[in-house]
Amino acid sequence: MEATWQESAEVCADVAWQARAAGNSVLNLLTPEHATDSSADPMLWRTYRHLYFNGLRFDTRCPTMEALMCKVPPRVLDQDPYTEALYAFSRLGQSRPDGLAVMQRALISADGHPKTVHVLLHGLWLGSQLPGRASLLVSLVGLLPDGGLNDPIALYRMASGRRSLNEYPEALTAIGHALDQLPPGDPSVHADLVHEHTLITAAYELDQRMRAIRNLTSP
Repeated sequence: MEATWQESAEVCADVAWQARAAGNSVLNLLTPEHATDSSADPMLWRTYRHLYFNGLRFDTRCPTMEALMCKVPPRVLDQDPYTEALYAFSRLGQSRPDGLAVMQRALISADGHPKTVHVLLHGLWLGSQLPGRASLLVSLVGLLPDGGLNDPIALYRMASGRRSLNEYPEALTAIGHALDQLPPGDPSVHADLVHEHTLITAAYELDQRMRAIRNLTSP
């Protein structure tokens, strides 16, 4: 259909997510060869690539993603920033610092494409041991349209970053907006947001208690 890489990314990410939610994952319909066979028609191969790697991404199968990405010719990453972002995700999700350089290349090539930014946000969110992770989460959300303020998943990622930075009031504001804007009918995502709200609240209360103890014991 002569789709651009951006259009392919937007459709395939949503298809892979909905298929997984319906219990019919693309991983059951395609094979790894679909994602790595460079002899296929370029546009068809890109579609298979976007579908299959998003299936792995939503199942957080980062080592498998990385191994398969090594079979994708480097020229593809130069031509398809979304595939490069998925490659970055496979490394970021394992807290691999070298994934940060791949992330930066994908960001420059993608020129703010929202679905690409979301892949990178997802990888950073998973990579709990990455240096500077929390600040990067907050800054990447700012690259999205309207600074991510109308995007509940982006706000969820931002809240996680704010919590890690001990910015608890800001984190609570972000997760509150995320819950308010989340569309109805997705209980699993709602549960994730509620869990983050609980984590922020618990961390905030503990921080306040520690501050009170320090004030009592200080000379």
